[in-house]
Amino acid sequence: MDLDESAQVGGFFALRTSPPRTSPPPPDAGAHRPLAELYAGRDDTPLAARVDRVAARLGTSERRVGASVAHLGLAARLWSTALGPAALHGRFPDLTPGTLHWDGALTSPDDLWWSGTTTRPGTVAELRAAVHEGHLVPLHAAFARDGRISPRLLWGNAGSALAGALRELLRWARAHDRPEAARRATALAEGLFDHPDLADTVRGPALRRTSCCLYYRCPSGGLCGDCVFDHAPRKGLERRPFAP
Repeated sequence: MDLDESAQVGGFFALRTSPPRTSPPPPDAGAHRPLAELYAGRDDTPLAARVDRVAARLGTSERRVGASVAHLGLAARLWSTALGPAALHGRFPDLTPGTLHWDGALTSPDDLWWSGTTTRPGTVAELRAAVHEGHLVPLHAAFARDGRISPRLLWGNAGSALAGALRELLRWARAHDRPEAARRATALAEGLFDHPDLADTVRGPALRRTSCCLYYRCPSGGLCGDCVFDHAPRKGLERRPFAP
């Protein structure tokens, strides 16, 4: 398994195997902590700080918007760091919450580093156990503790993040003449979407999502490339999307 090759797909696919060293460190940098600590609910401060930081950068006073965008970014990292090596090499790092360290003050690839040494077979069942069940389920519970945010939005983000990882892998595979990697990525993503939590989160060959991440509600926001809406809705009409 070559993590360096996976990192070439894009920044979201990069996974450090040692604590990142930034010189000088960002002024608001915190400390990497195992995601297991966040999931256990003993200290939600790092997640709350991450949501506050994202909301401030977006210029929004709506905390749920900051929470949604923060969640989408982390979900994309989790899917990408697992799906990338699984598609390229048939195995992926054993990303247990105790060995995956996160600093919400940093962005990819410095936000995550992995202290593990073992790998898992790159199958749908193993990916689902590692990412879907091992990370996304407890991550959603952590965001629910932080504030009001709907499960449908969170799973919509998870589906959008998985679709985005697939698009990037297909783009890279075409550019590097790796048809077998494209086939594996497609088969794995299709299998992962065959789960009640993710089955209706995206639709059609373009994998257009069926919910909205709320980014359009930011002062300078707009519609994402896979947004359920054809036009930005007026406030209060989020539940009436145009048909994808």
